[in-house]
Amino acid sequence: MTDPLDPALDDGAFRAALGRFASGVTVVSTVHEGVDHAMTASAFCSVSMSPALVLVCVDRTNRFHDAALASGTWGVSILSEPAAGSASWFARRGRPLQDQFDVAPHHRGPATGTCLLDEAQAWLECRTWRADDGGDHTILIGEVLRAATREPDPSPLLYYRSHYGSLVRSTASEKDRGSMGSA
Repeated sequence: MTDPLDPALDDGAFRAALGRFASGVTVVSTVHEGVDHAMTASAFCSVSMSPALVLVCVDRTNRFHDAALASGTWGVSILSEPAAGSASWFARRGRPLQDQFDVAPHHRGPATGTCLLDEAQAWLECRTWRADDGGDHTILIGEVLRAATREPDPSPLLYYRSHYGSLVRSTASEKDRGSMGSA
């Protein structure tokens, strides 16, 4: 165990701490100059309801990075459990760009023309609202142009400590005011 009072940041401890944060899994995609680009991302979240904004953090060395900035539009496929194979495929560096979507059933989003995975539980199409410096990543904030969900609601694909996982639903809810004390 690392000493919590030690002011020096240890890279291994930093990675280990972040690995203990469970998140959903997305495939973020764009099309630039007729070429489809995509990457798997777990660093994705909502930012604002009005305007409708989301963000994804993109490694500057990822070839998706420059394509997304240049195109100005991108899509987000929020993955369900059956899409674990697609998540692994789009996380693989160096995969061929041409025909990379042939391995995953997909459709083109009507607002952006980007590929969206059919195995997703929800889809967003975005226009870049802002791009901010995030160290070795760019924080790409998108204005949501279109949103859609799959019904019935499939189980989400989760990511925890470098592994995919599934959700075990609890009866407790954030809407249960008495379950965890009063606010």
